[in-house]
Amino acid sequence: MSAAHAADTSLYRERDVIPVRRALISVTDKTGVVELATRLDGAGVGIVSTGNTARAIREAGIAVTDVSEITGFPESLGGRVKTLHPAVHAGILADLRLADHEEQLKGLGIEPFELVVVNLYPFSETVASGASPLEVVEQIDIGGPAMVRASAKNFANVAVVVSPTRYAAVADAVASGGTTLALRTELARDAFRHTAGYDVAVASWLGATLAPDDDGTGLPGWLAATWRRTTPLRYGENSHQAAALYVSPGGNGIAQAERLGGKEMSYNNYVDADAALRAAYDFAAPAVAVVKHANPCGIAVAGGSEDIAEAHRKAHACDPQSAFGGVIASNRTVTLAMAQSVKPIFTEVIVAPDFEPEALELLRTKKDLRILRLRPGFSLPATELKQISGGVLAQASDHHFAPASEWTLVAGRPADDATLRDLEFAWTACRSVKSNAILLASNGASVGIGMGQVNRVDSCELAVRRAGDRADGSVAASDAYFPFPDGPEILIRAGVRAIVQPGGSIRDQLTIDAANAAGVTMYFTRERHFFH
Repeated sequence: MSAAHAADTSLYRERDVIPVRRALISVTDKTGVVELATRLDGAGVGIVSTGNTARAIREAGIAVTDVSEITGFPESLGGRVKTLHPAVHAGILADLRLADHEEQLKGLGIEPFELVVVNLYPFSETVASGASPLEVVEQIDIGGPAMVRASAKNFANVAVVVSPTRYAAVADAVASGGTTLALRTELARDAFRHTAGYDVAVASWLGATLAPDDDGTGLPGWLAATWRRTTPLRYGENSHQAAALYVSPGGNGIAQAERLGGKEMSYNNYVDADAALRAAYDFAAPAVAVVKHANPCGIAVAGGSEDIAEAHRKAHACDPQSAFGGVIASNRTVTLAMAQSVKPIFTEVIVAPDFEPEALELLRTKKDLRILRLRPGFSLPATELKQISGGVLAQASDHHFAPASEWTLVAGRPADDATLRDLEFAWTACRSVKSNAILLASNGASVGIGMGQVNRVDSCELAVRRAGDRADGSVAASDAYFPFPDGPEILIRAGVRAIVQPGGSIRDQLTIDAANAAGVTMYFTRERHFFH
């Protein structure tokens, strides 16, 4: 459009309802396309189409014009060039509110399109399938996004449809006389969102595979993502805060979990359920985590002949008072025995990869209990993002747990195998506890947790107080080093027999001396697990 046209709005002729006389249809996902074409044909709409889409429409007995007849140019280069032609794009982009655009079309012998129906090559699905880079590149759509963007830009004259979910509404509008400006504007909004997400997927894949720019950090030089709102929530963390759930295309996490029973999820339910999943899925062994306000109040693994029900019983026993109204996550199928263990306890959410039919039937008798089943293939994310004012922080997720074979014995006698197993459990479990974190464990279960304190002494006192008599004979893990020996001294007085911690304080020797004096075993891991 010329500068004069852009400045002089008097040149425009207002158009609201626009009858649809000619439609261009070119879709990869053929869902519903024959039904749509049937309704358009019934309304007297002329249909232009490409390749397999034209074939599907023609086989349904509907008249269709191949796009090559419009362009006078055959589809070429293995389908790479089909619609990239003035006869197509002039028909899409002509702003018929302007007399000179209308005259130019007539002079060129080009008919306008009032409806464009396009969805794009399955790029993300091809990446997810494990296809080779060559195969993935062939699924980078060019003509499709060009048509979508052209139609969306010209929403004053053209309705663009990128999703089969919109077919019925558009067909209804066509049958009732035409598309309204309001509908075309909504469709254009959805179209630009669609191409934006597509471009993000392509650029992210290139940056992660063929042209990484992480500068050796393991993190890309550019980040982008799209999220789509799926569920308005009653409120956020507090009742005066608006909130909604947004999901990422291709995501597989708590946001995509299937609700099998109970009330709608709340903002806090999602936060706690995600924290519980992270805690349970830190373990390869069958594990259960009970979380309240994003902090574990119990974590346990099943050992030997124990099943997942025993892991839940041990996790709950850590702090039954705090577990009231908590969230439970299991990294294994919930059995009937576990459901029987959960049923008497007031629980907000239970999430797991699956549920035995009898377990699900029993849990559904608790009408307020939200029961979530994860999609197959769930795993913890490799990268974490945290919003800060003016930007985001990105980091590789904390999934590394140094095994006991890599630890350094700095005090006391070497631990026996059973004690080492408890120390390794405690070292893994303390990752999910907010810093400063101290976790006491026995027999593959937490027995006392001190979390979120501003000094490590308070966390030690809290863990010991919550453990009570169970502290005697337990082991302890600290997510970061002890800056002074006062924290370990609290644990030692409570009867802790072995401690695992990162080490690295300038006063490490004082802590080592305190452990040696008490005959307590202590290991350094040389890694830490801060979690804020």
